[in-house]
Amino acid sequence: MDAEAARYIGAALCSLGMIVPAMGVSKIWITMIETVGRNPTVKPDVDIYGWAGFAVTEAIALYMLVVALVTLYR
Repeated sequence: MDAEAARYIGAALCSLGMIVPAMGVSKIWITMIETVGRNPTVKPDVDIYGWAGFAVTEAIALYMLVVALVTLYR
């Protein structure tokens, strides 16, 4: 196998790893919307935890992106 082909395969596998953080972010937003829909008075309390969870989960996807780019352009 060619080294360049192996780099592309490695980057593709790293990109597949971004599916799980995407599902996590969608789960966070779905839960927030359901919670606020049931009890609108808790929005200020739920909002901060939702944004923190979003940031942490999205950071995992960004780490995967960095690893994929390093794999491609190293």
